This record gives sequence, C-alpha cells and structure tokens, in this order.
Amino acid sequence: MGKPVIIYGKSGSGKSRSLKNFAKDEIFLVNVEGKDLPFRGKFEYTYRSDNYEKIKQQLSKMPLKTAVIDDAGYLLTNMFMSRHSAGAKGNATFELYNDIGDEFWKLIRFIKLSLPEDTIVYLMMHEDVKDSGEVQLKTIGRLLDEKVNIQGMVTIVLRCMSQDGKHFFRTHTDGMDITKSPEDMFESDEIDNDLKFVDQKIREYWEI
Repeated sequence: MGKPVIIYGKSGSGKSRSLKNFAKDEIFLVNVEGKDLPFRGKFEYTYRSDNYEKIKQQLSKMPLKTAVIDDAGYLLTNMFMSRHSAGAKGNATFELYNDIGDEFWKLIRFIKLSLPEDTIVYLMMHEDVKDSGEVQLKTIGRLLDEKVNIQGMVTIVLRCMSQDGKHFFRTHTDGMDITKSPEDMFESDEIDNDLKFVDQKIREYWEI
C-alpha cells in the first residue's frame, strides 16, 4: 500500500523549493505544468503530463520509491479548463464536475492500493482561504470538498508557509487549517522547508 502525502500552501510559499535538497536521481518528478524549478539543477527522472492514466502508468514503472506530483492541483484545473469552454451545459456540466472529482479520487486510491508499500507520493497543491479564515485545499467543484474530503484520505498533510523571508513547513494544525501528522513524527510544529528531511522522517517512523 503506497503512501500519498499532501503538501499544500499558497503560491510562492516554497512547495517546489522544498525539493532542492534531493539529489538529481532521488525522486521521480511529475511536472504537471512543465514549469521550471525555482533552484538550479534538474532531476534525472522527470515526466511532463496532466493525463491521469499516463501518470499512473509512469508511477507504476518508476525506478524510485519517492515521487512528487507538482502541482497536482492543476490536474483539476486543466481538466476543467479544457472541457468547460466546449460549451458544456446542463447534465454535461454536472458530469464534468463529477469527472474532475472521480479522477482525482481514483489517483489517490491508485497510490494507496496499487503502489508498493515503501513508495511515497507527494501531491503538491494550493491552498484556499474561506471568508471565515479557515484554510483548505484549493479544488474545483463541491464533490471533492463535501463528499470525498481529500485530506481525510491521507495521514500526513503539511502546510508550506513563508514569513520574513523564511520558508518552513507546519506539521500540525493551528485550528484554522487542515495540517496534520502523527503527533510524534516531527519534533516541532514548524520544521525546515526540506522535503528530503520529511521523506526521511516518514520512512523512519513507519520503518519503510
């Protein structure tokens, strides 16, 4: 059973930056938007696609045990933008939102049920702030928010943040967001913006 982990935050908070300490051959990067990395260097194993089936095929045969889908949120956005402009109305619009929710739900289920137990897949996503100040994942449509509850499908959800020029991860909720991790996995509520360190801690904690 593979392990999906959600990394979320606003644009510029350091989600992609957190990859910089991985060696070029240590992760399999699915670059959904084909955007440049915010640091020097390239990863040896990189795949550019926003097609769910192709991504799942690549995850199945990747030679590594750590993968990053950056930015997984654009899997939702791209499906919406490519189909809503085709003039979908009525039932077709309803089906579009259902398809968006179904495909993302199936991706997480695929990671959990079809990948080896020692495989971790990090899904980078943007955050959305409600009028009440509560912070949640930025998605499209009500199906994922109200029926699926994406964060409920995973054990670890880390929030990427920046303050006074410093980037860091929050490991536990402040009461207004969806951040969570096992209480003794990380020693602090705030840790360095270093996904390699996070990957090591997860593997040590679950002995994988």
